[in-house]
Order: sequence, then C-alpha cells, then structure tokens
Amino acid sequence: MTIQFKALPSEAVRALQRGGPDAYGHTPERRVSDGDGVPCRHCMRNVAADEGYLILAYRPFPELQPYAETGPIFLHAQECERAAEAEALPEMLESSDYIVRGYGKDDRIVYGSGAVTPTSDIAARAEALFERDDIAYIHVRSARNNCYQCRIERA
Repeated sequence: MTIQFKALPSEAVRALQRGGPDAYGHTPERRVSDGDGVPCRHCMRNVAADEGYLILAYRPFPELQPYAETGPIFLHAQECERAAEAEALPEMLESSDYIVRGYGKDDRIVYGSGAVTPTSDIAARAEALFERDDIAYIHVRSARNNCYQCRIERA
C-alpha cells in the first residue's frame, strides 16, 4: 500500500499568514525563530533561525465535535510553498517518536489505533493501520505535547 503525507491546505494557511483568525478567533501570534523546533505545517520544513513564524490554534477537523482536538501549531509568517504530497517522511519530523493515530470517516478517533511510534516506523505503522477498514486517515502528533504535525492518507 502507498501512503501520502499531507500538509495543511494553502488557502487556509494564506488566510492565517495574512492575519486571519485562528480556530479560537484570535490573530496568530508572531515570533522570530531561534532555528530549533519550529516545524511549519505547510511546507513541512523547520522555520530557520531569524525567520518569522506564527503560533496559532488549529483544528484539523471540518466541524466541532467531541474529538475535534484544537491545539497550537507553527507556520512560516511569510508565504511558503506547500509541501508536495509524498510517501517520504516530511523533513520537519525530527523527534525520536510521534503519536500515530487513526480516525474514522466520522472524524472520530478509532480507539486502539493510537501509539507512540519511533519516527523511522511511522510509514510502516500507517500502512498497517490502513489495512483496517475503519481507518479513514491518520494524524501524526507530537508524542510529548500532542500537537498536530500532519495528516496521512491512502495514496
């Protein structure tokens, strides 16, 4: 099976970069990167030292419901090119491990699908989860803070 790592959609990101409201209705906060641990969820690369970035609340779900987690993410403050949908692990995934969790077509967590997974095993874990009919898509999230990183879909 082939998988694809997917970045945030450009339309939503451009609105945020232009000062549009985040998931809580707030203007994204602006900061300058020290070059350490600031992964942009649009280009899926780390924000380099001395580059501007945004901190904002993001909800990667189409509507509010009990499982629609909202949390902090980072984006480049200036427009960046959206990462191509690819089978390769995104450059920004530099930690030793991440939470890999499946969601159903109803956008709810599929219980029993989540696991802290070594970074090198994320693709294999995703492929194994996609063998299940009840998994529609997968989130990769920080293993320490549960922050949304990216989405994985079947290719």
